[in-house]
Amino acid sequence: MARNRYDVDETLEDSFDVSQLKRLMKYIAPHKKIMTAVILVMLTSSALTMVIPLFFQRIMDVYIPAKDMKGVVLVTFLTFAIAVCSAVSLRFRIKHMSVVGQSIIHSIRSDIFRHLQELPFSYYDDRPHGKIQVRVVNYVNSLSDLLSNGIVNTLTDLCNLVFIIIFMLICDVRLTVVCLLGLPLLAVVIVFIKKRQRRAWQIQSNKQSNLNAYIAESINGIRVTQSFVREEKNTDIFNDLSRGYRSAWMRAVKYNFTLGPSVDIISAITTSFIYVLGIQWVLAPNDTMTVGKIIAFTAYIGRFWFPINTLASFYNSLLTAISYLERIFETIDEPVLVKDAPGAVEMPPIVGEVEFKDVSFSYEEGHRILDCVNFTAKPGQSFAIVGPTGAGKTTIVNLISRFYNVDSGQVLIDGNDISKVTIHSLRTQMGVMMQDSFIFSGTIMDNIRYGNRDATDEDVIRAAKTVCAHDFISQMEHGYYTEVNERGSRLSAGQRQLISFARALLADPKILILDEATSSIDTETEILLQKGLNELLKGRTSFIIAHRLSTIKNADCIMYVDHGGIVERGTHDELIAQKGEYYHLYISQFDFLA
Repeated sequence: MARNRYDVDETLEDSFDVSQLKRLMKYIAPHKKIMTAVILVMLTSSALTMVIPLFFQRIMDVYIPAKDMKGVVLVTFLTFAIAVCSAVSLRFRIKHMSVVGQSIIHSIRSDIFRHLQELPFSYYDDRPHGKIQVRVVNYVNSLSDLLSNGIVNTLTDLCNLVFIIIFMLICDVRLTVVCLLGLPLLAVVIVFIKKRQRRAWQIQSNKQSNLNAYIAESINGIRVTQSFVREEKNTDIFNDLSRGYRSAWMRAVKYNFTLGPSVDIISAITTSFIYVLGIQWVLAPNDTMTVGKIIAFTAYIGRFWFPINTLASFYNSLLTAISYLERIFETIDEPVLVKDAPGAVEMPPIVGEVEFKDVSFSYEEGHRILDCVNFTAKPGQSFAIVGPTGAGKTTIVNLISRFYNVDSGQVLIDGNDISKVTIHSLRTQMGVMMQDSFIFSGTIMDNIRYGNRDATDEDVIRAAKTVCAHDFISQMEHGYYTEVNERGSRLSAGQRQLISFARALLADPKILILDEATSSIDTETEILLQKGLNELLKGRTSFIIAHRLSTIKNADCIMYVDHGGIVERGTHDELIAQKGEYYHLYISQFDFLA
């Protein structure tokens, strides 16, 4: 599908979705008390600083002409005191809003990560992992400044504008009108760049997502890249994506940087008019305009356009944040297709009977993988599943674990429809070893204990001995406490598989699923492992997928899967006697039987 490509942009939203901001407010709501306190402190500080230009006016119009030094000293002291209050208020805001901003970011990131843990395999099958990662890390981080400073600054600056306009009107109504004439011009600029700016940031987020997806893919596939000498070609692809990101970023910030200078230019123009008109009025006979008023008013002009500039910056941040919020909430809104049904009950202790009743399944609509599959595994039986690649072997065991929902039919365990029990109570009683033996960063002990956190060290060692992993683990520099790298890069494929096998066994499951459990194990180790398995599988219902048929000869039932169904079933001897599909598969591996 297209969205599974690192070089394909995601669909952009055309309209400005205000609901994204409403959802963001839900994360802000728990912090409204401290934010209110910060706003009140900042408003008090701002109100005090508004008095300072009036002090300057009084100095110019009263104290200096009267040569009143006491008045000058008093005003200087008051100005200093207000400056100290302003500094303390600023520290209060920075300290508390930084905590609030990071707390909100933590909540958003926690929600998106928790949701990712619940999404089905189909979600990850359909998307590059780098595009998922960029939403959890980069996009959430991009909201930091907006949440830490933008919201409080905006509310404070809006109130400051009201204060400033009131003080400007007190100072002089005519100059205030001249100053406000610049606002319609600013509105025209904002309307012009609004839609272009938002679309530019959406495109930038897409290009960033594509670049991140390709980097993640390249790192995961570095061994294949070097094996096929693809370094230069991959570097060319990276450079193309990087240039696309750079171009999109430059276009986006061009619009960002348009607004600030526009405010400065409009501010300079209105200030020039105020100086020209103000001086004329000072020189005019019988006019009330004074030099002190002009000085005070020009101080207010700076204060008037500063919050407007801040609001413009907030607007830039808001448009940028909206493009990221769309992607963040899109991920959080991704439906959890495999989830507990309403009224789902706890799965009782599993005995081990597994039944498929007319089960059909497809990954994509119109392309059925399984079509009306029926079989029953009795408690303690071992079922082997064989067949050509893509026939649906792994799909069958994935449906038993309910990693996907069936299209139709039922999967029953001990007579209980697994779609009507809680997923947690089902999977905690099952042991699964996937075809991909994933090893987490940490110690070998931690990796084996991953499926059973209550297991003791002795339990871990016992499981490792059962699967013949103990010897190679003991020979490592720190034994079971040896640190292994991400994805177990320090280990061979066979060693990773044995550790994953021990992890599955340690869970002590009633149903054990082994998907290509011995595919990367050498023949000598396989013989030793088979002895441990024969003992372990007693009393457990097990499903074993294997291409190496020597590992499943002793299974109670072997099912040959092809064309969406079970073509043959029976014991090894029965299927050999039939000389059907299984027979031909077997002799292709052991042609000496022919």
